[in-house]
Amino acid sequence: MELTNSGGTSLREKIIRGSSLRGSLSRKRNSTNNSRWTGNDGEMFNRSTRDEDDEEALKWAALEKLPTFDRLRKGLLFGSQGASAEIDIHDIGIQERNKLLERLVKVADEDNEKLLLKLKQRIDRVGIDLPEIEVRYEHLTIEADAYVGSRALPTFINFISNFFEDILNSVHILPSRKRKLTILNDVSGIIKPRRLTLLLGPPSSGKTTLLLALAGKLDSALKVTGKVTYNGHEMNEFVPQRTAAYISQFDLHIGEMTVRETLEFSARCQGVGSSYEMLVELSRREKAAKIKPDPDIDIFMKALATEGQEAVFVTDYVLKLLGLDICADTMVGDEMIRGISGGQKKRVTTGEMLVGPSKALFMDEISTGLDSSTTYSIVNSLRQSVQILHGTAVISLLQPAPETYNLFDDIILLSDEKIVYQGPREDVLGFFESMGFKCPDRKGVADFLQEVTSKKDQQQYWVRRDETYRFITSKEFAEAHQSFHVGRKLADNLAASYDKSKSHPAALSTQKYGIGKKQLLKVCTERELLLMKRNSFVYIFKFIQLTIVALISMTLFFRTKMPRDTIEDGVKYVGALFLVVTQIMFNGMAEIALTIYKLPVFYKQRDLLFYPSWAYAMPTWILKMPITFAEVGLWVFLTYYVIGFDPSAARLFKQFLLLIVLNQMASALFRFIGAAGRTMGVANTFGTFVLLLQFALGGFVLSRVDVKKWWLWGYWSSPMMYAMNSILVNEFDGKKWKQIAPNGTDSLGVTVVRSRGFFTNAYWYWIGVGALIGFTIVFNICYSIALAYLNPFGKPQGMISEDSDDAKTTSTEKEVSTSEGQNKKKGMVLPFEPHSITFDEVTYSVDMPQEMKNQGVTEDRLVLLNGVSGAFRPGVLTALMGVSGAGKTTLMDVLAGRKTGGYIEGSIKVSGYPKKQETFARISGYCEQNDIHSPYVTVYESLVYSAWLRLPSDVGEKTRKMFVDEVMELVELTPLRSERLTIAVELVANPSIIFMDEPTSGLDARAAAIVMRTVRNTVDTGRTVVCTIHQPSIDIFEAFDELFLMKRGGHEIYVGPLGHHSCHLIRYFESIPGVSKIRDGYNPATWMLEVTNSAQEMMLVLDFTDLYKKSDLYRRNKILISELSVPRPGTKDLHFKNQYSQTFWTQCLACLWKQHWSYWRNPTYTAVRYIFTIIIALAIGTMFWDLGTKVSKSQDLFNAMGSMYAPVLFLGFQNASSVMPVVAVERTVFYRERAAGMYSSLPYAFGQTFIEIPYVFVQAVTYAVIIYAMIGFEWTVSKFFWYLFIMYFTFLYFTFYGMMSVAVSPNQNIAQIVSLFGYSMWNLFSGFMIPRPSMPIWWRWYYWADPVAWTLYGLVASQFGDLQDKITDIDETSKQFLRRYFGFKHDFLGVVAAVTVAYAVVFAFTFGLAIKFFNFQKR
Repeated sequence: MELTNSGGTSLREKIIRGSSLRGSLSRKRNSTNNSRWTGNDGEMFNRSTRDEDDEEALKWAALEKLPTFDRLRKGLLFGSQGASAEIDIHDIGIQERNKLLERLVKVADEDNEKLLLKLKQRIDRVGIDLPEIEVRYEHLTIEADAYVGSRALPTFINFISNFFEDILNSVHILPSRKRKLTILNDVSGIIKPRRLTLLLGPPSSGKTTLLLALAGKLDSALKVTGKVTYNGHEMNEFVPQRTAAYISQFDLHIGEMTVRETLEFSARCQGVGSSYEMLVELSRREKAAKIKPDPDIDIFMKALATEGQEAVFVTDYVLKLLGLDICADTMVGDEMIRGISGGQKKRVTTGEMLVGPSKALFMDEISTGLDSSTTYSIVNSLRQSVQILHGTAVISLLQPAPETYNLFDDIILLSDEKIVYQGPREDVLGFFESMGFKCPDRKGVADFLQEVTSKKDQQQYWVRRDETYRFITSKEFAEAHQSFHVGRKLADNLAASYDKSKSHPAALSTQKYGIGKKQLLKVCTERELLLMKRNSFVYIFKFIQLTIVALISMTLFFRTKMPRDTIEDGVKYVGALFLVVTQIMFNGMAEIALTIYKLPVFYKQRDLLFYPSWAYAMPTWILKMPITFAEVGLWVFLTYYVIGFDPSAARLFKQFLLLIVLNQMASALFRFIGAAGRTMGVANTFGTFVLLLQFALGGFVLSRVDVKKWWLWGYWSSPMMYAMNSILVNEFDGKKWKQIAPNGTDSLGVTVVRSRGFFTNAYWYWIGVGALIGFTIVFNICYSIALAYLNPFGKPQGMISEDSDDAKTTSTEKEVSTSEGQNKKKGMVLPFEPHSITFDEVTYSVDMPQEMKNQGVTEDRLVLLNGVSGAFRPGVLTALMGVSGAGKTTLMDVLAGRKTGGYIEGSIKVSGYPKKQETFARISGYCEQNDIHSPYVTVYESLVYSAWLRLPSDVGEKTRKMFVDEVMELVELTPLRSERLTIAVELVANPSIIFMDEPTSGLDARAAAIVMRTVRNTVDTGRTVVCTIHQPSIDIFEAFDELFLMKRGGHEIYVGPLGHHSCHLIRYFESIPGVSKIRDGYNPATWMLEVTNSAQEMMLVLDFTDLYKKSDLYRRNKILISELSVPRPGTKDLHFKNQYSQTFWTQCLACLWKQHWSYWRNPTYTAVRYIFTIIIALAIGTMFWDLGTKVSKSQDLFNAMGSMYAPVLFLGFQNASSVMPVVAVERTVFYRERAAGMYSSLPYAFGQTFIEIPYVFVQAVTYAVIIYAMIGFEWTVSKFFWYLFIMYFTFLYFTFYGMMSVAVSPNQNIAQIVSLFGYSMWNLFSGFMIPRPSMPIWWRWYYWADPVAWTLYGLVASQFGDLQDKITDIDETSKQFLRRYFGFKHDFLGVVAAVTVAYAVVFAFTFGLAIKFFNFQKR
């Protein structure tokens, strides 16, 4: 919040503008700030917080005499010798800054509160009031529109019908078929300052929506009634995004920036808010009262409020607070760059907003992926900040541990669109006891609150034994709350409206951005420069690619083979110049991917008002200019003289200038396409269409004289036309082309330019340059506008199940039947053989990372598991626990055989026999932490598919489906709740041994309880189950039978039984001297991690691993391992006739079945491809209308060939690039399914390639029919069949080429870059720019290896290769001309057909082989 003087100018801006203001400043400031920072001028303390010596007092007195501006920039800093020195805030170095922070906040958990209290004490001493914000929401109702039942599935048919229905709805011809979905229903409440509020509720209860509503960030598509006010002011009276911060549950960051850079950028954009104004007033009052502050606190506050320094200081402080200082200089990372862990990313998301000056925080599920102690310390520091500095905060958490829950002052409990309780934490249990529900002793209150409103869990908490229980709905709870004393008090407070005059003038921000325009541009420019350095690989790759293409082009259009005698020689030069233009233009295509890659982060920061879109757009344009000069210079100076263009130096530099402007125009166009498309799929589709129009109407593919009048607008608005005309005039106006053309009166140069339909006047060079500059400016403005006004595409709509109404009436009866059924032992009727797994002295190591070697580590290997031993038995549920980095997941991966690299030593046995991975995969299941499933397959289909491929082949279809239904019931899965799908997918395989990695992470307490119930039921059927677990509540922890506890470095420190109420575990650790005893009711899991951490080991000077290895427990475990390592009498080693449970053919069928549903329900891929094909066919058809029968001039044949060449290249490119994301997603699912032993690689490749065949066939037929009819080729069966046949296999080989590119690349971004090089080579040698007979002999071999060349050969030869009509301007028949000029023969068509089919087959097979042999998943 920046204070303004009467003229309306920001005072801070004036200060920053220059020192001429200094004299008058203090007078102005005093008059303003007295009104702003009012206080009750209480008692002034004249004592300093330090015992001051005379020298220090003199230095301070000297500081006090300075003008206000200078005084706020200087302070006294204590050096290493202890003496203080006067220092300018801007001159504080890294070491001094670190030492100061070290003195103020040595240990974040302990010292942060002391620091905040010192700040508060300083402010209170001079009677300054801190701004506060009270947020009220009254009668807030939020609704969305959603489709019902199967209409909500994104199938091909639904996509088309929704598209037309939306159009008809908007013109009110058809009523909407969407149903209203209420998210929040008439909720009211107050969020008080100085109180920390916890928001609880089951998933889909509306927590995120409420937080977004309070922060003023709701989606405009939602219908909202009611109001939200801050200190009585409505949202339109101030800028909510700068007053409050919403911290999302999604972590969106730029992977190439370090943690420190990410937070520093955020701090610089958000500015210092009103702290400078406060400091001026504080300083004035201290001077008047002769108070000398603590010098360290003084410097800290000045640094936080000083322009330029605040970012560095506040960043270091927040890094320390969130425990991110250990990874401050590590890349954040993404799927391509290795970076920080998921929990650390979550903390970066939180830190990004904490570094800003926002006074109200709305935080959404900030604890996902964090262990309970980290969550506790973060919430504790937020609590200190809120209570001491008068902040306002609402935090939503999924499973808060009891000690974290106790930090909160207020609770809001949401359930079924209603607020069930809002008020003090102390009264919440009293409210539910008044309703007849009591929280058991060893139950976390947060877990109880989330379960007590749920139908399935409510009854267990009912305590009124004398009354019969009935389910009490959320609506009844909400009504009861209104008559409860807490609810009545809330209603009274809401009835008394907030007195606006009491609102502190600095509380609400009215400035849109945190800093001035110049600084915004500077900050964005510095970040863009940093990202360009980090992404230098992309630019180097483009340089190398350009150099290779330049070298090939030079040798293809070699000057000794380029005479200047006839018009045909001139046409060859035109081809060379067309290549130059296309190459320079399409080299900017990487901009699309680079733009889209950064868009999610841009949208987040734009909506948080970090910067305006122009400040983001300008640097991307300006900073790319030097790269343009380098690229164009490289191309021009390499190729110009070697190709043999006009030798005049002036023309060389004119070509250089033209191509620079062209490259700038192309980059701006591609950036605009990226910003307007917003996803790779849409941008590629939309971009390809725009490029095709430019390409086809650029004057080379279709001559100007043949452009239909309805497309003339396209011709005149195609930047490529201006570029082509300029470059041709520049070349053909040269001295070397001045001789008279054969059989003509004009010079050869003019004749060539005119023969291709271009303008011949010399001034057209400058018209072209001017037009391209104009286009560059227009496209850059459009880019900025697209960034400013377009939003990311909406997420999939909410879905209402068709029986949701009936469900309300029947679920109580269902409830009764399920609770009766609970007593029966549940499900899993298929027979299985129980197995134990033992491992003895298992060590796992990897090659030492280069970074660690660089730091001086000498070992060759990094050990991650250090000789661990244990046994997991049937019917015993084991918890695998330890701090982050202890090696829990590593041990599971090693035992389950999921590691793809590293070195494993030690023995692993299954029921006494050595473990063989092929057979072990058949009897084991592995639930990964990340849910990896095909996105377009329903929950039920996923289970049917898993059971089909993993159950033995003798299990019939009916039994399989029954088993799937049983598992769904066991896991309590519904078609709309997929959190537990990962577990169900493994259970339907009927495994004997199951590994689960963090099965409860990211779930609320109720869902976690369901998962644990499922796991327990599974164990009770006699299976062996092992779970890693992060932060279990008491009841989840005590559902386990045994514990395998590890510490950092991969050592075990406790392996044994838990006992009733964890008594064995507690007894073991309490018997160790020095270990603190557990408090009553405290969570044993949390206590155990606290007393065994590395800090405790150092304090107690002991090693828990050594103690364990010397204990009786260890000896007992060793005996158990040796017993279980011997096969039981009468048992045989695991053996299966085949590696997979189903035959090769069944695997193929199952994979094809899944791909069928994946494609049918993915309209963004399938439907968009058809719509795009139809639009392109209509565009090409109308451009080349009725040209198919015209063959009187040679230009007619060139036009006809252009009508084939342009769509082949662009539709082919579109097919290849749009299939890439689809295959990339499916490949990650394939890695999981193959590791689970579901199928071999080839059936997957079969399913993925075969499903394309019908889709591409429909695409080819649609295209061929439209084009054939509109262009008017000769209607004979054989010619149409040839056209369709070649187009079909061309589309097919392009699609398979896209798949193959993904299969040989680690991810789709690299696949895009690699494949682009292929397209540019195919384009170069396609025979369109330079026909085969004109190519130098040394390049003709590549022509025969170019699939596009074969396609063009087939299309042109099949249509025109047999025509005997005379061509007037060259006195040859079509057949003779094609044979002489292009080398096309009609009787060679059979070979062409065979080769075109062969390309499709080869690319499909290469895809299959690459999928089989390349594994880019590193574990």
